[in-house]
Amino acid sequence: MAGTLAVVMTIALGGVVASAQQAGKIFRIGRLDVSTASGSAVLWDAFRKELSSLGWTEGKNVTFEYRFAEQRFERLPKLAAELVRLKVDLIVATGRAPALAAKSSTATIPIVMMAPDPVGEALVASLARPGGNVTGLSNLSRELATKRLEILNDTVRKLVRVGYLQQAQSSGDALLRNDLMAAAPALKLKLVNQLPKEYRAPCEPHSRRNLTRL
Repeated sequence: MAGTLAVVMTIALGGVVASAQQAGKIFRIGRLDVSTASGSAVLWDAFRKELSSLGWTEGKNVTFEYRFAEQRFERLPKLAAELVRLKVDLIVATGRAPALAAKSSTATIPIVMMAPDPVGEALVASLARPGGNVTGLSNLSRELATKRLEILNDTVRKLVRVGYLQQAQSSGDALLRNDLMAAAPALKLKLVNQLPKEYRAPCEPHSRRNLTRL
């Protein structure tokens, strides 16, 4: 996924380069993430490596401005506004909430996003023709979520109750939860939604909630 995101960013950045017409310019890329620096380290390390393989090397022709909300969704609009004030050449936003925050902050700076349902969430007009200043890709989370539930039901015998671990305050996770809730009755399953505090819930024995699978 990091590789695909890097390719999309390279295409978008190519348009910026063409319009800038500045030889030797080092482009500034804003990175907006709802997670923490340590929690996103693996994704962003892979992202930088893919960019390097495409000719964009940090410190040589591109630099990054990192903004992590540290799981505090209410910080995203302020962080997005900071990137706009810094006049970055492009913003990379991973997830629905960061992408929406970036889009609300600028109509001119190109935004490359990755979200579960970009069209349904009004980030783009369509996947084929995004329009505006937002482009990117869908990670197909919503389509795959119900399919995973079906596979789990086919794989595990006598499956009855399934726990769904939802990231607190995540509107993207809420969409997935609603899809799973709608699909569960047809599979004769009961979905138990859990909003953990700092993800302590997975450490508790499933039996406390009478869950078959999480």
